[in-house]
Amino acid sequence: MRSRNNGILPPGVKVVPFLDRSDLVKYTVETVEHNLTEGVILVSVILFLFLGNVRGAIIVALTIPFALLFAAICLDLNHIPANLLSLGALDFGMVVDGSVIMIENIVRHLAHPDDTRTPGQKIRQASHEVQRPVFFARGIIIASYLPIFTLQAVEGRLFKPMAWTVCFALIGALVFAIIVAPVMASMLFSKGAKEWENPLLHWLTRRYRVAVRAAIEHRNTTLAISTVLFAIAIYLTVGGPIGSEFLPHLDEGSIWVRGTLPPSEGPTASIDFTNKARQVMASFPEVTQVVSQTGRPDDGTDTAGFFNTEYFVDLKQKENWRPAFHRNKEELIAAINNELSKFPGVIWNYSQPISDNMEEAVSGVKGELAVKLFGDNLRTLEHKAEEIQAQMSGVKGIQDLGIFRIVGQPNLNLEVDRDAAARWGINVADIQDAVQTAVGANALTQVQQGEARFDVTLRYQKQYRDTREAIENVRLLAPSGERISLAQLTKISTDDGAEAINREGGQRYIAIKYSVRGRDLGSTVEEAIAKVNRNVQLPAGYHLEWAGEYESQKRANKRMAIVIPITVLVIFLILYTMFRSAKWAMLILISVVMASIGGPLALFLTHTNFSVSSAVGFLALFGVSVETGVIMIEFINQLRARRKGMESSTHEHIIEAAVEGAVLRLRPVMMTMLVATLGLLPAALSHAIGSDSQRPFAIVIVGGLLANLVIGVFLLPTLYVWVAREDDVLPPSEANEDF
Repeated sequence: MRSRNNGILPPGVKVVPFLDRSDLVKYTVETVEHNLTEGVILVSVILFLFLGNVRGAIIVALTIPFALLFAAICLDLNHIPANLLSLGALDFGMVVDGSVIMIENIVRHLAHPDDTRTPGQKIRQASHEVQRPVFFARGIIIASYLPIFTLQAVEGRLFKPMAWTVCFALIGALVFAIIVAPVMASMLFSKGAKEWENPLLHWLTRRYRVAVRAAIEHRNTTLAISTVLFAIAIYLTVGGPIGSEFLPHLDEGSIWVRGTLPPSEGPTASIDFTNKARQVMASFPEVTQVVSQTGRPDDGTDTAGFFNTEYFVDLKQKENWRPAFHRNKEELIAAINNELSKFPGVIWNYSQPISDNMEEAVSGVKGELAVKLFGDNLRTLEHKAEEIQAQMSGVKGIQDLGIFRIVGQPNLNLEVDRDAAARWGINVADIQDAVQTAVGANALTQVQQGEARFDVTLRYQKQYRDTREAIENVRLLAPSGERISLAQLTKISTDDGAEAINREGGQRYIAIKYSVRGRDLGSTVEEAIAKVNRNVQLPAGYHLEWAGEYESQKRANKRMAIVIPITVLVIFLILYTMFRSAKWAMLILISVVMASIGGPLALFLTHTNFSVSSAVGFLALFGVSVETGVIMIEFINQLRARRKGMESSTHEHIIEAAVEGAVLRLRPVMMTMLVATLGLLPAALSHAIGSDSQRPFAIVIVGGLLANLVIGVFLLPTLYVWVAREDDVLPPSEANEDF
């Protein structure tokens, strides 16, 4: 740009960019870097506090660069681009989970003072104990991301790179946890290791031992509380308190405004109006610049006429806005709309530069959302569109409501008066030919230039055809020799005709555009659909399509409804393969589902709508929650296998194994949950530019894991004792294992 302005263009002429997407990318990257940095710091702090060993914490922390490098190599080899969402949604806590479990078990074994084994033997034994649950847990989390690979269209383009990034990072983390971490532990812990006794963790462990035993002994109370919480989660999910939308809108830091004038508006009036509207928008202190455009480009990529005016409104950073708007973009748009609404006869629409292009590409309509009414008769389409508009105007949350008129262009209609034509002895075809020759032009011959051929046409000069009176005075020669005017041979009238005829799939349609602000998309559109279906009767052969984001949301939900049950079945098969028992597989899945209050509650408390982003968060939450169940059940089963026959009462044996296993696994479970939670906590709390797409994903995981940590550590041992029997399938006992 600088070279063009300084060298190519003539003096006094320069190119000034008004829409630079690199600014948006810059702000978004800064937000992602800020969130990732804070996440890494929080994860590292948790590792140091819970492991109580600096060397162990360093080994676990090294998982992050190893996994990121592994993922970057795999993405490059497969030519998959990593977008900002895939980087921002990468949970470092989830990445280090496997290494946390591995190193925690190694440090715990090395810290036993009475154990006579060498450090190498202890490390091998500790690695052997947890390598199977670590491997299968990683596989389960990867399986939980499978539905993302089936997403289509816009949502597929956004989230598939994220799924690939996470899966590659998890595979790299698995390689580090099973192979690299034990090797590094053998090098750094060659003389053994000591644990720092965390007083808070020690206090929690003692209290937890008492509490989990009480939960098992009062099984009915524990299950009743869990059932009530599960019922609340179901109500929050399907009862309506949580709204729904397709995707959270990325704040681009600007507004794209469209003003639609009457179809008959000419260039002079349109340009004059555009200048006035631009001055109104620029009068807001929050606005840095306003750039307008009128009509359509010369390249034929748009069919709009001079009635279409569009404005790019660039904004200051929200920190510099007036306090009256509370840094809320919707409030600023409402204030601008209040001023622009003073122009009569104009339909306004508000979006963002990138979003506007995407929305028009998805729906084919210049608006955020649209209803398409298909039918044959243009005037019937207009009439029914007005009825639909009247019904939708009463729905709370619907804004920028308007009809893209297809009738309204003044037409001069000439209807042949056959009686008059017969009276003068003039053929109807001659009258039509006279109109065509005078106004439309007829081809007389062709001119050839190279391989191109052009018609040479003939028609009346402009002054004889540019007004109604001139056309009425066009003369035809009658057989009697008289010159008869068109006014004597036709009935001439000026009527509103078709301004534009929109077609899709070979059918005519009219579009009603609208936006949704101040309410969630799903419930707003569903209320509008119900109201229109109840109060608007469509003629035979006419039908409606609700296009735009709502259509995309329904498509994504339909796909998820098919794929998610299949994914749950795949996870069940993985669990069955690990435990060789359907009982333990079902137990883990049931405990995870019953402890699922956290995700819906977090969305409800933060007033966040359910979207594809939050759905992806629920998938990740399900995988991590199953992982913690795998760790606890596997450990309890191993403990039962070694102590089998030592207790006189089989029931007491099961209770002791469940309590002891839960207590011993409390630290790795807490570390797993907390590092996964705190790794995404900055993203869940961020409201900077670029955080909108990843925030619902992070909120679901943070809220879900915290609730699962509180509920799951009591519910799972309780359910285990309830369903466990003496003839359960347990792992083979190894005599040299020491817990």
